This record gives sequence, structure tokens and C-alpha cells, in this order.
Amino acid sequence: MTPSPSSPASTLDAPLSARETGPAGFGPADSAPAPVSVPVPGPAPETGRGGRFARLPLIAGRGFIPLGLFARLPLAMLTVGALTLVTAVTGSYAVGGAAAGAVGIGSALGAPVLGVLADRLGQRSVLLVSASANTAAVVALILAAYMVSGVQDLAAAAPALAAAFIAGASCPQVGPLARVRWMALTARTPEGGGRAGAGSADLDTALSYESTADELTFVLGPALVGVLASLLAPWLPLALAAALTLVLVPAFAVHPTHHAVARAPRRRAAKPGARQPDARALSRRIGARAAVALPVLAMVCMGTFFGSTQTSLSSFSAGFATSELAGLLYAVMGLSSAAAALSVAYWSPRFRLNARWLACAALMAGLAVLLPMPSTALPMVLVLLILGLPVGPLMVTVFAIGGLVAPAGKLGTVMTALASGIVAGTALGSSIAGQLAQTFGYQTAFLVPVCAATALFLLGTAAAVVLRRRAG
Repeated sequence: MTPSPSSPASTLDAPLSARETGPAGFGPADSAPAPVSVPVPGPAPETGRGGRFARLPLIAGRGFIPLGLFARLPLAMLTVGALTLVTAVTGSYAVGGAAAGAVGIGSALGAPVLGVLADRLGQRSVLLVSASANTAAVVALILAAYMVSGVQDLAAAAPALAAAFIAGASCPQVGPLARVRWMALTARTPEGGGRAGAGSADLDTALSYESTADELTFVLGPALVGVLASLLAPWLPLALAAALTLVLVPAFAVHPTHHAVARAPRRRAAKPGARQPDARALSRRIGARAAVALPVLAMVCMGTFFGSTQTSLSSFSAGFATSELAGLLYAVMGLSSAAAALSVAYWSPRFRLNARWLACAALMAGLAVLLPMPSTALPMVLVLLILGLPVGPLMVTVFAIGGLVAPAGKLGTVMTALASGIVAGTALGSSIAGQLAQTFGYQTAFLVPVCAATALFLLGTAAAVVLRRRAG
């Protein structure tokens, strides 16, 4: 369903009243599904001594935050776990890399499908089914990997690659769906309900936390895989991921916060002879799709930035140490990014989302130019430390804009599309940077994150134009 001109794009420049928006501030009241009265945690009191982040457990319940944090850990372990296991049992980096790629492709394709189903059927049932399917797929991946032990040919390793693809496609999208719940919950609070999205301090706080949780799990996940695989057994990280999925994802699925998210209304079939949309309606529809496409493309560029940076760092560190050092270097950027993401909760509401996007992307592009300059680890650590500062806030901003422009009833679809854009972009960036590093060296490969950050700035400029036109 396409939003009308009074939809949330206008919140990027001026706050709307609660009467002008739908249940979560994401669309007109007459185009959104009717809110459901359910026993979810109620509005939190005003900010007290605990600060803004202390409000989050009061809004969602104390169990929601740890569940949402650890239930997304298996996704962070899956790609590296598949790479580690398949490489160890086959002795082939090519086969192991293909398995990791199959996980990434499966996740990029499967995440939006799970988002669509969650919008239509509700999060609980989709998460319960995907948790069971993913657990079975990961167990199948472990068994298939040992079935192709010693195989050096990709065709002969097809069973393991197929299992890896299914494991990626069925992986529960806890992070994106948690953001959907926060957007619904913060719309009910005094600070969230009266001002749609851009002016909501609670929503900024929740999205800042979510981006930090993503950063931390994607730093902790690969590290946990490395420790378990090297000290115990290469299959153990995937087995642990399957166990976490089977236990934690169902607990997240049935948490009372899922009631806050209304299902998308079913589309009614057009009656014969119904009037076709006029040119203005078509223009609005195209504008609405462009408004959603731009944040998704931005996340593809963000993933390209991540993947190319990590691959380039592998080539960089191999020149004076070992390629494994790249993981530690990359973690430095992840930690500074996570810390900066938390700071967004305290940014002034006058610093509008479009301005945030442009400022953070410009800073990313300017700092990324420094990447090819260091020749030893310590200067690179300093560059990565400051480079991470605009990354977290930009992710928070793009997710917030994605929530604002999502058509009524399609918030889960848009959130999972944003997340899958990061996955697809990471694979793309890794591939391009790997080829450049192999042929021309790491300094040339570092040009890929520079280009990705520049593309983010250009997309931010285009988003500002499109969204202002929709608001008008």
C-alpha cells in the first residue's frame, strides 16, 4: 500500500502531530492497520537518573534487551563458522570461501522474504519456523561438510554448499525485527508518540542501541568462532550457533513485545472497471518506491565499505605480519563505531536525519582517504579508530529513515531489506577489493571503501531531494 503525500517523509524536516500519523508514526492514520490492544510493556516514565538508555528496559521489558542481543549472535557466527569448518575439513580455501559466499547469498535473498512473511503473518510464527529450519540446516551443514572431507572441487562439494545456502536463507532476522518492535513500542511513549520518528528521543535511543548491538555481535561472533575452532573443534562454533538459535530465537519470538507490531492488512483485489490511478498517483507511487530504494542502496554501499575494508586489511597485514591480524584491526573500527552509535541518543533533534546522513557520509569519505597511507599496524589502528566514528551514527540514521519511509504494513520488509543490503554489499566489496589487492596491492584495494563512502554521500543527497518532494 502506497502512502499518501502526508506520509512520514515530512518528518525529516518538521515534526508531525500524533493525529497526522498512523500507529507507529509511519504513515497516515487512514492507511495503516488498526492498532491492537495487547498486554505489552507500557509507556516509560520521564528520563531519570539512569539516563535515556535506562528507559529502554522500561519500555520493552527487562528480558527483551538480552534476548535481542544474544539471539542475533548465531547470524554473526554463521558465515565465518562455515568458512572455518569447510576449509578445515576439505583443506581448500576455495571451497571454504564458496561455502561462506553461499551463506551470504542465502541470507541476502532470504532476509527480505522473511520480512514480508513477518509483516503478513506476524513475527512470532515466522521466527519460530525459521529458528527450527535454520537449526536443521546448520546441523545438515556440519554433516555435509564432513561428507565432502578432502574434496577440492566445488562441484563435488555441492552438498555442503547447498546446506550453507539454506542455512543463510533461513537464518532468523532478529536484528531487523527487533528494530520493528522498537519503532512500534516507542510510538506509544510520551516522547515517541507525540512526535513521529525524527523527533523521538526514545526511538533514537533504541536505534542507537540496536546498531551498537549489531556491531558488538559482529565483532564477538567471529572471535568466538576462532577461539572455539582453534582450541576445541572446527564444528563446535556452528553447533553452538544452532543451539543458540534453537533456544534464544523462540524466546525472542514469543516475547510480549511482538504484540505491539500490527500485521499488514490483506490487499483487496481490484474490482472490474475500477478507476486506474492518475498521473499524480503514479508519481507518488514512484516517489514512495524511490524513497525506500535509496536507504536500501545506502546499506549496500555500507556493506561494500565493510567488506572491502576487511579484505584490504587482510592484504595490508599480510605484508608485515599475518592476515589473521586483519580481524583485530577491523575490530578497532567496529568498537569505535559502536561507541559512536550510542552517542546518537544524545544528539539534538534539530540535527535532522537528512543532515545527519550527509554529514556522516562526508566525514566517512574524507577519513577513508587516509586508509592507504599507513604502512604499519599502529598508524592503521589510529586511522581505523577515527574512521569508525561516523559509521555507527550513519547506520542508525539510515535505519531510522528506512522506518520512516516504509509503507504502512511493510516495516518488517524494509528493515530486513536494509539488513540484507549490508550482507550483499559485504560480499560485493570483498570480491572487488580482493581482486584489486591480488593484482595491484592493498593501497589500490583501499580505494573501494573510499568510493563506497562517496556513494553514500551521493545517495544521501538524492534522498534529501526525493524525501522533500514527497513531503511537499
